[in-house]
Amino acid sequence: MLKVDRRRILQLNQAEQADGPVIYWMSREQRLRDNWGLLHARELAGENRQLIVVFCLVPSFLGATLRHYDFMLKGLQQLEQDLRNLGYRFVLLSGAADQVLPDFVSGVECGVVVTDFDPLRIKQQWQEAVARKINVPLIEVDGHNIVPARFVSEKREFSARTIRPKIHRLLPEFLEEFPDFSAAQGETGEYPPVNWEQVLRDVVVDATVAPVDLVPGEAQARSALDVFVAEKLGRYAYERNDPNSEAVSHLSAYYHFGHLAPQRAALSVAARPSGEGVDAYLEELIVRRELAENFCLYTSNYDSLDSAPEWALKTLAEHAEDRRTYLYSYTEFEQALTHSALWNAAQLQMVKTGYMHGYMRMYWAKKILEWSDSPEEALRIIITLNDRYQLDGRDPNGYVGALWSVAGLHDRGWKKRSVFGSVRYMNERGCRRKFDVDAYIKKWADRGFAGN
Repeated sequence: MLKVDRRRILQLNQAEQADGPVIYWMSREQRLRDNWGLLHARELAGENRQLIVVFCLVPSFLGATLRHYDFMLKGLQQLEQDLRNLGYRFVLLSGAADQVLPDFVSGVECGVVVTDFDPLRIKQQWQEAVARKINVPLIEVDGHNIVPARFVSEKREFSARTIRPKIHRLLPEFLEEFPDFSAAQGETGEYPPVNWEQVLRDVVVDATVAPVDLVPGEAQARSALDVFVAEKLGRYAYERNDPNSEAVSHLSAYYHFGHLAPQRAALSVAARPSGEGVDAYLEELIVRRELAENFCLYTSNYDSLDSAPEWALKTLAEHAEDRRTYLYSYTEFEQALTHSALWNAAQLQMVKTGYMHGYMRMYWAKKILEWSDSPEEALRIIITLNDRYQLDGRDPNGYVGALWSVAGLHDRGWKKRSVFGSVRYMNERGCRRKFDVDAYIKKWADRGFAGN
């Protein structure tokens, strides 16, 4: 077996490894294949040590709804079966990791714990707490970024312009094929299968945001990737900003829940004949996505306006008292009750499907800034709605996208306008230049908010 690159690995405490079982504390990377963390745990287990895959399920998480839990749990159900087919056992613990994992580690006399890199604040806090409470090493492995986030830069990068050359310099070293994940060699132990129907009944979440039709799981994610590469990649560079063209990948939920490794997608895209579609998608998948990871890793208040660039805070403050032509409450935004049929259509697409086209998400967020009392209120509404309805909510890309829209994060100053100041402006006329707005409205406008 090929060894996991040590530049992906960080030991989070000073404990010495013992001889007991290896635990892979699965969190962000919810898949069997193409998983650097699981590969490293398998490598540590070798032929004689037991490898136990553990997932800690909190009964409620940062406003996640039934839509999110249903998608995640069905993916984990498939994963458990895939692990069992290779002779491994999957253990589902109920509760926050810092509360339930240390006792499990102690109970099985574990020798080392391996987990996933995640830059979000709550995940970092859980890791720090677990590292303090266990007496064996806790090892973090970055399986989400092609060039590991802690390795590509030791500071918050200013923009894509500053992180791009750092990533491109290292990309040939890191964009490598994954090793195979082999079947279990040692004794796996006996852990009863999870009763997934009971687990879903037990979660305490908002059931008014219903599950959607997107099929979860690793196999479906790989299939969706294959369809994108074969049928849509050639149109991506020219049609990606047209929400009617279906030229985008629709992979964001699979990336977010770890059903698909971004590195697998990069390998598949890069293997195609070079062209504008390949270059454009790799820029979004690698540079832009890993810029968001960098921001959240080195900015603990990534969901606050306080983390915006100084020039943007200054210009927004100068225009704080500007008259808003329209003002809407959170409820009016949520229920798509604005004067704009285009904005309402975008909101309804998100409510009904758990997805909003990327270009529309930028327009949608810009208008919330324009039609809210303050930038602070706009940011709160954007994040709340995004995290409530989008399947890829609570993600670095979402937080960075919200701050880009409201406060020019990773952007530059533009022509001054009312309310926006120098922050980039978007309007319906710009949308009409890019795509058939009326067709988009027609598709979504008749799908009312009730019964989502």
